[in-house]
Amino acid sequence: MVALACAVVAVGTATGTLAALDDRAASDAARPALTDGSPSPDRVRVPPSAPGSPSVAPTASASVSTKASASPSSPSRKASPTQPRATAAHRLYRHPASQVLDWVQENPGDWRADVIRSRIADRPAAVWFADYAPATITSRVRAVTSGGAAQGRVPVLVAYAVPDRDCGGASQGGAPDLGAYDAWIDRFAAGLGSREVVVVLEPDSIAQSDCLSDAARAGRFASLARAGRVLKAANPNARVYYDAGHSGWNPAAQQASLLRQAGAASAASSDGIFSNVSNFHTTSAEIAYDRRVLAALGGPPGLGAVIDTSRNGNGAPPEGEWCDPAGRKIGQAPTLNTGEPGIDAYLWVKLPGESDGCKGTPGTFSASYAYDLASS
Repeated sequence: MVALACAVVAVGTATGTLAALDDRAASDAARPALTDGSPSPDRVRVPPSAPGSPSVAPTASASVSTKASASPSSPSRKASPTQPRATAAHRLYRHPASQVLDWVQENPGDWRADVIRSRIADRPAAVWFADYAPATITSRVRAVTSGGAAQGRVPVLVAYAVPDRDCGGASQGGAPDLGAYDAWIDRFAAGLGSREVVVVLEPDSIAQSDCLSDAARAGRFASLARAGRVLKAANPNARVYYDAGHSGWNPAAQQASLLRQAGAASAASSDGIFSNVSNFHTTSAEIAYDRRVLAALGGPPGLGAVIDTSRNGNGAPPEGEWCDPAGRKIGQAPTLNTGEPGIDAYLWVKLPGESDGCKGTPGTFSASYAYDLASS
């Protein structure tokens, strides 16, 4: 099988991050931010589970879809060294509410607890907002952004409520229609505050849009372009990234064309792209792929990419396995200082240990799976 589509399963609010066992010393320090913006799956999308606190809300992180395609080779694009980034004197934020933290606190005597705590729970991770609850979304987003601001750190938020998400797969759900989604985004944006924050906008919404009719796809892309504009207008320090799938999915030129239609090439709505969310492709493969996508995308020279490194320490499993595959390993530690031109961050978007649906209910934390990932 050439490649599996990525899958994200959304389930409650999740906040987690993974650090590679072999990269424990990697810095979390933020590097300068791009002037125009800031600085990622075989597809099975089961929203990352919800290690989120009740104040945040259910999250998602997993999805399923089978989409294979090799990216054609296209020239790599290096970020222009002439594009200075505004200095961000922050580090990534670890939200204090997550499923993994709950497990560690409730199981201090478990023989796996020390490994899970030090290699997973102590790392900063994304917080997912995957439920359609417009009445509380502003306060839940604000709880995370204000927590990050209080510590001078950068939170990572995942907006995951677009209608018909995951094409009706394991992570199905979202707002009832695009009008409701637009209103949800307005309320999401109202909680962003004024400090630096990274927004991963709708995993799978672009790479996995082929299940929609032409009209429905155009409507979704218009709403995504609007979402980016609304988020950045609400907080000029928000860095918004759009769905680029992953290196084993759509060819780079094809993905860039879809991204352009969704507003990802506009500085008014976008800071770049994200890839590998909830997937396993190696960081090197994603760097090469993301640079090809950015080169084909065009747009301001400051656009960059962020990559989910939470479970890619051993690369993608054979034959397109996607559901809690054995032999995987946490990847590079989350950081805003990658040292790679055009690559703005390595993030833990999918929380390690949250199941795709085979080691437990999709999106729920599995201590055995977490331990396997952290000790491989």
